Amino acid sequence: MKTTSSPAAFPPAETGREMKGADAVVECLIREGVDVIFAYPGGASQELHQALARTDKIRVILPRHEQGGSFAAEGYARATGKVGVCMATSGPGATNLVSAIADAYMDSIPLVAITGQVYSKYIGKMAFQETDFYGMTLPVVKHSYLVMNIHDLPRVFKEAFHLARSGRPGPVVIDLPKDVQQAKFHPVFPASVEFLNAYANATQNQATDDQLKHLLGLIADAQKPVLYAGGGIISAGAHVELQAFAEKTNIPVATTLMGLGAFPEAHPLSMQWFGMHGSAYGNWAVDQCDLLIVAGARFDDRITGDTTKFAPHAKIVHLDIDASEHNKNKRVQFPITSDICYALARLNKLAATNKFLAPDTAAWHAQIATWKKAHPFGYEKSRHIVPQEAVATLYALTKGEAIITTGVGQHQMWAAQFYRFNEPRRYISSLGLGAMGFGYPAALGAKVACPGKQVIDIDGDGSFMMNIQELATAHIEKIAAKAMILNNQHLGMVMQWEDRFYGSVRGNTILGDETNVGSPDNPDALYPDFVKIAEGFGVKGRRVIKKSELREAIQEMLDHDGPYVLDVVVPYTEHVLPMIPAGKSVKEMLLK
Repeated sequence: MKTTSSPAAFPPAETGREMKGADAVVECLIREGVDVIFAYPGGASQELHQALARTDKIRVILPRHEQGGSFAAEGYARATGKVGVCMATSGPGATNLVSAIADAYMDSIPLVAITGQVYSKYIGKMAFQETDFYGMTLPVVKHSYLVMNIHDLPRVFKEAFHLARSGRPGPVVIDLPKDVQQAKFHPVFPASVEFLNAYANATQNQATDDQLKHLLGLIADAQKPVLYAGGGIISAGAHVELQAFAEKTNIPVATTLMGLGAFPEAHPLSMQWFGMHGSAYGNWAVDQCDLLIVAGARFDDRITGDTTKFAPHAKIVHLDIDASEHNKNKRVQFPITSDICYALARLNKLAATNKFLAPDTAAWHAQIATWKKAHPFGYEKSRHIVPQEAVATLYALTKGEAIITTGVGQHQMWAAQFYRFNEPRRYISSLGLGAMGFGYPAALGAKVACPGKQVIDIDGDGSFMMNIQELATAHIEKIAAKAMILNNQHLGMVMQWEDRFYGSVRGNTILGDETNVGSPDNPDALYPDFVKIAEGFGVKGRRVIKKSELREAIQEMLDHDGPYVLDVVVPYTEHVLPMIPAGKSVKEMLLK
């Protein structure tokens, strides 16, 4: 990717004192505003750790697994919108970052992953702990760098952070041979970078007034309009503009899971989120609308199901900063490439200037209200603690003000259904990639980023086990992230599919002893003992089985001043509903 700079357009570059490449890396990080890095050392990255030890401007958090550290960096980024930074050594250290890099790519999260590499002279010779990390990550990054010339270091870091945070955010990899880290030079720190590549300059592409006036005309003529808002609203910080636009046009809003909190769920125009396990009313509204305005979303298959049957009666307007998303998954009539915050702000101004009048959609709103009343998110009461009840109780006790992270599975969906989100960056989850083990490390990153907020990982027993070692990080680093495990002794979501589509045949989805599966009625057979494991890491834990103790146990977790594991024992018979089977349409939605 070529870069250019003009002395007349940009401030002059700054030449630093002579230093090692590793120290120049640290200086670059400081200049980019990095205050924390999640990093696990090794031979090929040792120089970088030594350089970090020479500064007090960056907090280095040592995870207990590189994947945990990279998910924590993502949690930090998702909670703040800032670039998350992680680091690992070469070979297996680097490859352990791949899941988080792919996750950040799928969910458009700004991340810079720094990796040590073997000496330049050994690259390509299968040296000890050598992998072609540059080549390996090309399909799942915005850009990858292998720095072979020490003088390129300052420019590469400036470019990497610009790429990670600008336009459609995403991950960038910087691979650093050990000899580049060790060499000495006088770094020249550029004040800015300019890209000739159109993708890097996505923010230069803005909607025209003619396009936006045409959209307002379509709204004026619509009888059943719907706003479909995705994670792009949150990435762009456009939630205020979105709410103003929805209120001005009186259009109901359905978000994606990535867009949770982009529009307040307590708002009368909210239909919460839609898709495979989303609200029935949101799905029906999108299915029957005559105008669908898609803002910062990508028509993911978990949203659309069968794309040929998705919003079949609607004119579709797709507003997105990334032109490559237009007509990729769903053909639309009116694609508009633009920064979504600019487009919405301009729409609001044009609507006010041109005295826009919202269409008469009283009948449409009445229909949606009827659906909402008849088919809210719900569950059947039980003598046991059911997982939905546990989430609803957590919501009530935190008054909806906590940051919630999740693992991946049934609990992930129940967290979104029964914890209401009225602000952005409060629901943090691996959604495009669906990476189990994400929840607790992400909670660590979010808590580091937002120490004054309650941060709770709502997790499943299977997902939590995948990065349980990060309890050690929480204890040593004094990070008071909490975990509420909905423990059903099974891989719940896969088991649900077994029940629905495979005759309930269990194909390795039971996590405990198959001959003596633990349950609320058989608590002595529960495996493993999460409370003992937590205590072994120096973290307080508690198991709750009786419904009468649930509220008090959750309050104890919230009141504790350090990390905490609450093991909530729930039956494995619960299914996440509604459910649109994969590849099907709203017409095949399961409600019971």
